[in-house]
Amino acid sequence: MTKASDLFIQCLEEEGVEYVFGVPGEENLDFLDSLARSDIKLILTRHEQGAGFMAATYGRHTGKVGVCLATLGPGATNFVTAAAYANLGGMPILMITGQKPIKSSKQGRFQILDVVDMMGPVTKFTHQLASADNIPSRVREAFRLATEEKPGAVHLELPEDIAEEDSDSTPIPASLSRRPIAEQKATHGARKKIEAAKSPVLVIGGGANRTMTSRMLTQFVEKTGIPFVTTQLGKGVIDETNDKYLGCAALSAGDFVHHAIQSADLIVNIGHDVIEKPPFFMERGGAEVIHISCNSAEVDPVYFPQIEVVGDIANAIWQIKEDILPQAHWDFEGMFKARKAEEHHTATLDTDMRFPVYPPHLVKAVRDVMPADGIIALDNGVYKIWFARNYNAHQPNTVLLDNALATMGAGLPSAMGSAMVYPDRKVLAICGDGGFMMNSQEMETAVRLGLNISVLIMRDDAYGMIRWKQANMGFDDYGLTFGNPDFVKYAESYGAHGHRAESAANLTEILETCLNSEGVHLIDCPVDYSDNDRILNHEIKELSAKLDI
Repeated sequence: MTKASDLFIQCLEEEGVEYVFGVPGEENLDFLDSLARSDIKLILTRHEQGAGFMAATYGRHTGKVGVCLATLGPGATNFVTAAAYANLGGMPILMITGQKPIKSSKQGRFQILDVVDMMGPVTKFTHQLASADNIPSRVREAFRLATEEKPGAVHLELPEDIAEEDSDSTPIPASLSRRPIAEQKATHGARKKIEAAKSPVLVIGGGANRTMTSRMLTQFVEKTGIPFVTTQLGKGVIDETNDKYLGCAALSAGDFVHHAIQSADLIVNIGHDVIEKPPFFMERGGAEVIHISCNSAEVDPVYFPQIEVVGDIANAIWQIKEDILPQAHWDFEGMFKARKAEEHHTATLDTDMRFPVYPPHLVKAVRDVMPADGIIALDNGVYKIWFARNYNAHQPNTVLLDNALATMGAGLPSAMGSAMVYPDRKVLAICGDGGFMMNSQEMETAVRLGLNISVLIMRDDAYGMIRWKQANMGFDDYGLTFGNPDFVKYAESYGAHGHRAESAANLTEILETCLNSEGVHLIDCPVDYSDNDRILNHEIKELSAKLDI
């Protein structure tokens, strides 16, 4: 007979789990005791949200399920944001929470709420373990569902009395599973439609952000010469220094990249995910759309594709690539004209050496010092638009931004998770001062774990994105400014290294020093957002509207 908590750990070992991130409570003590005798490492964090973000990032990088642990009540409620973050963002994660005894309770309803019901709307699967004998099947099912397309969050609740039970059950090994492939008639129809088009364009979304898909899409673009656009979650699927790259859909509308798409008569939408706004709006009689994804299209007033190729994306692209022939009648002149105009406009901005630092220059400074495989983990704020537009990603998952839940507070934990998966890569968290302070306590975790990461804080002493929109909508400046600690001393209080940028040139020097040094480094960088409205809301849209394409 095996104790239930031991059996649970054995099941996690069977699934190849390396880490459990979390904040245990008294309801997890049997699980914790069993974990202590395992090769699985406990990564103790300072907040459950940080644990969830780290687990989700582990899942995003590896394709395996990240696992995190919390107690009942407030521990479980602190998991909700991370669950939604992973579920919307397509990151496989298992959240394990404790619970009071369910067969006999002597504490009434102290700290007890229906966690399973609470997790329902933000996970793919949630279940209370009511018997030790059911642990192997429920764990296996949770892992299967977490990794099945679209990957996401799953949740298991392990009550105290169930954790103490004995069972003669054993772990269930993972079955061999392959994603179904698209029917040949569908890929053949898509190929014919692409060849017949006058100006086809590829739009690469978050669902295409997989290693094999990246390889196949790169080969497809190299063979056909068809240009491509990315969504924010599709950045890096193909190296964005590729001369067929047209840009990233960072703004909702009116950017140069949107005009490039408007010159197309066929949009090949690859890995579309409804959580991201499509960078185009379909109109009857306008450009036709081919939908290539693991899942069928969800039709709405602005998205109703004419052809659907449903199945493994990499295989579908391979099928089309093998037979397609570049066509002499294809015309991409308008698309590349839009791209050249964007590059010219960006070049007029990113050499501005003003201080506090100008966002376009800051993006260029970061890109100049980061290697091709370096990872930037962005929190959420207006700077995300600048990085999505202007920072060319060379590899998949080297630009971690959240264009799904768009939560604040994930930047630092995401960088920490990245550094654990890729200890030999350069990792830089890029945070606003508002988002950083939401999980800044994880600096202690990063120092304790001996991670090599740098944290760039873009300080404007405000919730800058909302303040910008407040001004755009004609409201008075109210309720969105705050004070900050001395970030250099704050970093040093955790045992990290603090740095303060004092000029644009000085920022580049500090970035190089931090990225080439061991340990945890924090950079306090004042940022000048005064031109955001002029450039993003007016100048870009006015210039792109003048393009004759």
